[in-house]
Amino acid sequence: MAIVNEKLSIGIEEEYLLVDAETRELAARPPKEFMEKCKKLVGERAMHEFLQCQVEIGTNVCPTIHEAREELVNLRGNIGETAKEFGMRLVAASTHPWAHWATQEPVDMDRYRILGAEHQTLARRMAICGMHVHAGIENKNLRIELMNQMTYVMPHLLAISTSSPFWEGSNTGLKAFRPIIINDLPRSGFPEVFENWNDWLEMLDDLETCGMVNDPSKIWWDIRPSGKHPTLEIRVCDVCTWLEDSLTIAALYQSILAYFCHLRSRNEQRRFYRRILLAENKWRAMRYGVEAELGDFGKRQKLPLVELIDELVEIVSPFADERNCLAEVQHARKIVRRGSSADFQLKIYNDAKSRGVDEHDAKVAVVDWLIEQTADLEGGKVANGAGGD
Repeated sequence: MAIVNEKLSIGIEEEYLLVDAETRELAARPPKEFMEKCKKLVGERAMHEFLQCQVEIGTNVCPTIHEAREELVNLRGNIGETAKEFGMRLVAASTHPWAHWATQEPVDMDRYRILGAEHQTLARRMAICGMHVHAGIENKNLRIELMNQMTYVMPHLLAISTSSPFWEGSNTGLKAFRPIIINDLPRSGFPEVFENWNDWLEMLDDLETCGMVNDPSKIWWDIRPSGKHPTLEIRVCDVCTWLEDSLTIAALYQSILAYFCHLRSRNEQRRFYRRILLAENKWRAMRYGVEAELGDFGKRQKLPLVELIDELVEIVSPFADERNCLAEVQHARKIVRRGSSADFQLKIYNDAKSRGVDEHDAKVAVVDWLIEQTADLEGGKVANGAGGD
């Protein structure tokens, strides 16, 4: 196995919902002292998001998944305990079971005022949370090559992260509704295929010269080069309720990139496929989550996600082992058999309804479960299977 020269360091960003400890409603107006206390504890690693009911965390640059684990445990723990001090609870899920975006208040910051003015209702609807993973890649042209190739596995990573089956009180029938909201934004979805770094810069220059987009961070693709750091950032995933699942996605990302770098050292690369094929896989990941059947376009077959993940884990395991994240990568096999957060949320909701619990209280039971599992910093390791939806 060829040595991969790129370090492929990892940085993880997670967005959480804040809920009222009594009502389980979204906390539309948290006290300003909450964020002040968070920043006192963890510094700039705690950040505002567009809505006041959200809080975002970001790890430092982590050379290994082990260090990323320590950072996430620290951040989730500190932010969660601080939320409790102010009569709130932390929820790691991409949507709330019944909250309506129209009742939520934006954060009063220039950045968000501009975003709201430009995108109007599309911005106000962002009562959703995601997980972003940055991988450090110093070589700019390599960053573009890897983006082109990583696009293929974006649906696979989305499927195992799904945590947004509800929207505004409705069981949507999807395991991930969050991408529906994100995809309404301009410059969202799958990226274009670029020849090299200069090709990317030329596109940015065209947008800026025409007076359309002057900030690369306003390109909300599922995967993109960062405008601020020498990283390639995946943005397709729902935020994972279990910390262990978050680390698995980060470890998979790092290991897949290492595998692609290995292919490059042998003058090989994965074949590119039409966007409509990739979009079909993404739709199936959104709709069915871990129960999805996705297209294996090389084999020209539709296969269960469990088979595709097993194959992916087998392929990248040598590279995961090299980076001491083999256990986290292998946990992906458990996720596809156990179920994602979305599967558990739906099971809790449906079980409550079958016992005669009314609609609202069934959804309160979902929030209760999300609070408990978000606070369990060993979460996901011992959870039992959820079954169907």
